[in-house]
Amino acid sequence: MAIWLPVVAIVVGLVILVWSAERFVDGAVATSRHLGLSPLLIGMLVIGFGTSAPELMVSALASLEGSPGLALGNAYGSNITNIGLILGLVALISPLAVHSQVLRQELPLLGGVTLLAAWQLRDGVISGGESIVLLVVLALFIGFSIWRSRQRGGNEDALASDTAESLEQQSMSLLRGVLWTLLGLTLLIVSSRILVWGAVEIAAAYGVSDLIIGLTVVAVGTSLPELASSISALRRREHDLVLGNVVGSNLFNTLAVVGLAGVITPIEAGPEVLARDWLVMALMTGLLALFALGWRGRPGRLNRYEGATLLALFVAYTGYLVSSVMAV
Repeated sequence: MAIWLPVVAIVVGLVILVWSAERFVDGAVATSRHLGLSPLLIGMLVIGFGTSAPELMVSALASLEGSPGLALGNAYGSNITNIGLILGLVALISPLAVHSQVLRQELPLLGGVTLLAAWQLRDGVISGGESIVLLVVLALFIGFSIWRSRQRGGNEDALASDTAESLEQQSMSLLRGVLWTLLGLTLLIVSSRILVWGAVEIAAAYGVSDLIIGLTVVAVGTSLPELASSISALRRREHDLVLGNVVGSNLFNTLAVVGLAGVITPIEAGPEVLARDWLVMALMTGLLALFALGWRGRPGRLNRYEGATLLALFVAYTGYLVSSVMAV
């Protein structure tokens, strides 16, 4: 088979994937607003999780087609991309101030989920049972988020305010919202299948592991909706929404994306996943928490120096992966 065909499949798949993801999130947000969901829930769950729909579709299909390594690489690689590339780049453009108390609660949770991932990787496989644990944790988190949003003062949080301001600029009807959601979901499934096929074919042609393909090309591509959403929020100076997108997305990647893929097919993970990929993901998550939560009395924020640090880590990590492939 000519190698250009899988390359075209990846490019076309990514283009359709990004476009359909944006339509899916816009439709889901509009539908949620008409159904009466609170701004806090929309900001944390619908937008944060919705922008991870590409990762979920790609990883589920990859696992179904016998490439669980691609699924795991996509999830962990997207987490690294979200923090290193997206937040790093956004903070370089404009420093981010963190006001949301909800985000201050979610960041330690993200750290705990990251440690749970390390424990599951200890024996080199994420089993079906361990994957179910991830999905149960996700369900508990969603339930807690719903309970918290209904408490007095829950929608007075800075994240809820940012989301409410964003919703005021949207005038999509309920019918149109439902149609965009369904169309976006359909195209997400189709484009994910095209993308997975192209990625697997290229990995086989060049003798590259599907894990590496997932950590690089696929991870960056499926993270583009988060980048678009973050830049859009930055233009409106909705700093907490920028961070909320990434935190919600990373929680969803670690719990739902890996959990669903592992339920479909147990995921074998070599020692390099824990020693290299998880370590970088954990380091970036820790730095993000340190910067955003503040330390030694310093208010939580991401300044340009800290953004540059995250971006440099991402570039170094990606460069190492590419060089390791070239050396083979």
